[in-house]
Amino acid sequence: MITRRGVLAGGISTAASAAYGQAPLSSLVPMPRPTAPTPAGATGLETLIAASPYQGTVAAVVADARTGEILQGHNASTNLPPASTMKVLTTLYALDALGAGYRFATRVLATGNLRNRRLEGDLWLYGEGDPHLDTTGLATLVTGLRDIGLREVTGALHLVDTSLPSIPLIDVTQADYAGYNPAISGLNLNFNRVYLAWEQGANGLQVGLDARADDLRPAVLGIGLSVVDRAAPVLDYRAKTATAREGWSVARSALTGDGGRWLPVRNTAAYVGEVFASLARSSGIVLSRVQRATAVPSEAVVLSEISSAPLDAMLRSMLRYSTNLTAEVVGLRATQTLTGAANPSLRQSADHMAARLEGRYVSGRAELYDHSGLQDSSQMTPVQMVQALVAAGPRGRLRNLLRAHRVNDEMQAQIGTAEIVTKTGTLNFVSTLTGYIEGPNRPLAFAIFNADLPRRAALGPDERDRPPGGRTWIGRARTLQNDMLVSWLRGFG
Repeated sequence: MITRRGVLAGGISTAASAAYGQAPLSSLVPMPRPTAPTPAGATGLETLIAASPYQGTVAAVVADARTGEILQGHNASTNLPPASTMKVLTTLYALDALGAGYRFATRVLATGNLRNRRLEGDLWLYGEGDPHLDTTGLATLVTGLRDIGLREVTGALHLVDTSLPSIPLIDVTQADYAGYNPAISGLNLNFNRVYLAWEQGANGLQVGLDARADDLRPAVLGIGLSVVDRAAPVLDYRAKTATAREGWSVARSALTGDGGRWLPVRNTAAYVGEVFASLARSSGIVLSRVQRATAVPSEAVVLSEISSAPLDAMLRSMLRYSTNLTAEVVGLRATQTLTGAANPSLRQSADHMAARLEGRYVSGRAELYDHSGLQDSSQMTPVQMVQALVAAGPRGRLRNLLRAHRVNDEMQAQIGTAEIVTKTGTLNFVSTLTGYIEGPNRPLAFAIFNADLPRRAALGPDERDRPPGGRTWIGRARTLQNDMLVSWLRGFG
């Protein structure tokens, strides 16, 4: 436990001012110091924790965001899952490797000859892995083909998704129906989710799958869907059905009223191909065959192309909405760029990220298995997270990407005009919070990891969606986190 204003020795303030943390940080492990009095206005962390009904492990640290001086900590060097706060580290990793202006391209190319609106040859749909590509983006590509006069393709539409490794899901321990646990591919669409919609019509229950975006609702028929009479489970996934490449069955008793929900897609290339072909047909373009391919021929010519938003805008969206697909895609692409490896696994890529961060942003090697924090096997210490924040600088590139912390009226009255920007992380019985506090006297960097890992490990498969006691547990964890923020601002900010 760190209760003294221990200093992160070895020049963390230099790291903050020189190339966002390029100075070595190997000597930045904070050393325990003799106990010092808590400053006026701040409450000792042990006092806050003892007064809270929260039950579980707490690991927390706050530091001067300019100098790296540790001001208060509790279990600050304890390894725990950072959950989605790990996206802060992924942001730094991706920006270093790719640059803020990097964009992902998606192209439609052709081989053969275009005569009288007819392509006597093949189309090739090539994706660089754009995690934000949606149905509207595919429609824009189709419009580009229509604008050059294309109306028929005699050959096939080839789907090329090999720019990134094809990974069926991020975390094998999550429920099949978790939309936040998508597949990863060089061709991604709608965050690799399909929409299950149901309504009570004049002819009874109507159900279907579609790839909705904006005002587009193309039906998805290549993913099987059946409604069955059973009590549980509500949703059941099959990697392959008798009639489709993958499929879902839904308990009829759960489809009351009108409603819908997003479900993950595992065979992403086939999903993208079906939606693209549907949009093409709606635009009067005839496509006869769709199939997967491994590469685009060198002689292929670009007919239509779109690009993603620049990387910094994508990362801002990722940090604010915690999109796991974005984190994994940018992490994998950063690893490919830095190592030249064409097909790294998530574990290999995350381990390379940990190695890259060590000595640049953090001291010691974090144990990372992904880039999003979805796997609870990814663990690090709160002091490592704070080191990364300090190295990036309180007014550095992270500062404008993080989201303003939501506070209630009571907390607002206590913090006044101080600004708090954060990234949150949530798993079952894991709640984390990290970011900056901009007080009237100095900026602070902090990280708080709350976890009850034994309780999380004891959950059965049917308890993971809404675990018993989960809502109460996370509410208490967040209340304790807010109490810490108020105390730190009063005592140190």
